[in-house]
Amino acid sequence: MPKVLITDPIGEPGLALLGEHSDIHVDVRPRLPKEELLAAIAGYDALIVRSETRVTADILEAGQGLQVVGRAGVGVDNIDLAAATRLGVAVVNAPTGNIVAAAEHTIAVLMALARNIPQADASLKRGEWRRADFMGVEVREKALGIIGLGRVGAEVARRALGLGMRLLAHDPFVAPERAAHLGVEIVGFTELLARSDFLTLHTPLTDSTRSILGAEELAQVKPGIRIINVARGGLIDDDALLEALENGRVAGAALDVFEPEPPPASALLSHPRVITTPHLGASTVEAQSDVSREVAEQVLAVLRGQPAQFTVNAPFVAGEEHALVASYLQVGADVGRVAIQLLDGQLTSITFRYEGEIGQGDARGLRAAALMGLLETISEERVNLVNASLLAEQLGMRVAEETGEAPEQYPSLMTVVLGSDGGAVRVSGTHARDRTHVVRIGDHWMDAVLESPYLLVVENNDAPGVIGTVGGIAGEHDINISSMTVGRLAPRGRATMVVGLDEPMPEAALTRIRAVPRITGVRMVRL
Repeated sequence: MPKVLITDPIGEPGLALLGEHSDIHVDVRPRLPKEELLAAIAGYDALIVRSETRVTADILEAGQGLQVVGRAGVGVDNIDLAAATRLGVAVVNAPTGNIVAAAEHTIAVLMALARNIPQADASLKRGEWRRADFMGVEVREKALGIIGLGRVGAEVARRALGLGMRLLAHDPFVAPERAAHLGVEIVGFTELLARSDFLTLHTPLTDSTRSILGAEELAQVKPGIRIINVARGGLIDDDALLEALENGRVAGAALDVFEPEPPPASALLSHPRVITTPHLGASTVEAQSDVSREVAEQVLAVLRGQPAQFTVNAPFVAGEEHALVASYLQVGADVGRVAIQLLDGQLTSITFRYEGEIGQGDARGLRAAALMGLLETISEERVNLVNASLLAEQLGMRVAEETGEAPEQYPSLMTVVLGSDGGAVRVSGTHARDRTHVVRIGDHWMDAVLESPYLLVVENNDAPGVIGTVGGIAGEHDINISSMTVGRLAPRGRATMVVGLDEPMPEAALTRIRAVPRITGVRMVRL
């Protein structure tokens, strides 16, 4: 009989669901001290926690029969994912239970922002009667700009449509057909800023989205815009937002998330046109009940030997007959990860091409791996081999798949071709010596071994001195180069340079490289 240990309080629906299974034994021991947890965990097949219990490597190692750790919520910072993956323990979470709560909170603060409700409430409680000071605006017929049309963004769109708002969105990775189905017009980022009366953010915090609203972007917004962030702290540059509020470019802001949390006292938090809430996006009775049921469902799936939809680390074990495909899972993820970061414009098509030996078997694992690489830098959720195909489907992504013969020097090639209104991106990779080798970018063949955390991809006209100039700029900024390879069509023709870096190239260095004569494109890729 599988045994489940619950060490943090979870909602009654989750407990009830576990209790429906007479073949599973459940122990609830909240706030169990670490020493007692270490002594007890060997006797359990599953552990369910929230944020209080820290599931460290020594706890996981002591859980000799542990199959799964479930987190009743989204964040898994309290679980050692690397150790869990190494030990073959699945880690599952409950990422969808709070979607409605986050969307409703967005609409709540949007309305409060439009009508100055918190400020008016505080004034009246001080014994004042200042109606003229709190003149609001209607949201009807106003343009709501949505940055990120994932699950929460889509729910916000549905609710805003009912309020009579006009909906715009910027999300390069959502199919226009899906956006149209939601009543949303997909537009470019600059156009979104210029046309939106209200702007709400629903995107994960990544290197590319950090300070997505900075001084430059806030200078381009429609005067009088109102901005809402119920997604992640760090998406907005606080100093730039304060300046935009002071100069009147931004009429107001509603902030539920901060970096760090709790935030220190600041002029932004105390600004009279800023509404703040202490990260309440998921704080509803219903959301907490939903996440408890969701995590219970995930844990039960693993205990039954089934794939859990929301596996965070997704250890993938292929059968012997799929050993070749299994060796190319990392190649698929790496090639997808590189391709999506080289893309410009709105994604319009995805094609996966399996060439050589890998095209002769079951390619579902390769498809999932490539989708995982594509999605993990842009998704609101943690993406893995289990849920990548489902997330792509929810985003309206349509994937074409092809097989063919590989060039004779490669036993197999995994190729990702992305189409966009800014041009196509093609990246091919192969597996050799336990490493992914990117062997083609666009029309250029090369051999770039992926063993560094960052790549600098430079498009240039082949000429003496270009490589040395790039290396010199990297050295001046104390950036260590680990590898460099060049692919070209002909001497002194078009070329692509791939430089492996131990640290990310700062923007100042990238600006200098872009200014080098004969260099036509520069892109940083995080692996």
